[in-house]
Amino acid sequence: MEQFRVIIPDEKYTVLEFLQEDSPGVALINRALRTFEAKVVFGWHLSLMIDFEDIIENGMPSQQERNVLDEFEERFSSLLKGTDLEKPNALFLARITWNKTRELIWRIYEPEAANKLLETIIEQNQFSRTFDYRLECDKDWKLAEWHLAEHKK
Repeated sequence: MEQFRVIIPDEKYTVLEFLQEDSPGVALINRALRTFEAKVVFGWHLSLMIDFEDIIENGMPSQQERNVLDEFEERFSSLLKGTDLEKPNALFLARITWNKTRELIWRIYEPEAANKLLETIIEQNQFSRTFDYRLECDKDWKLAEWHLAEHKK
C-alpha cells in the first residue's frame, strides 16, 4: 500500500463573482488547494446542493437565510473534517451561491464516513432546508478544475 506524507494547508480564500445564465453568482474558493500536493489522498469529491427558501433579488439568499445556511455549513464542515485537524477527513474546496442555491464542496479522504454522516442528517431531519448531494471518486481532481483555476477579475 502506497503511503503519503500529507501536510494540510491553512485555508486561504478568494472571492469570485460571476455571471451564468444571466444570473449573478459568488464563489468562495479555498485557493490553498491549488498547490496542494497530496491530491490523490483526497480522491473523492463531495458536492452538497441546498435550495434557498428565503431569497432577495437575483436569486440570492436573504440575511436570515444566510444565517441558517452558515450555521449548517459550520456545523457540518466540523463534523465532516473530524476531530483531528492534522488528519482531517475533508478539505473545504468551495462555496458557490447562485440562482436560489448554495453549493458546498469538499475533497474527501474516507467516503464511507462522509456518506454515513449525510445519511444520518437526512434520516434524523437535522437540517431545515432541502438538499441533494453527490459523492464521486475523482482521483485526478477533474471536478475541481474550475474552482482551482486562476480566474481573471
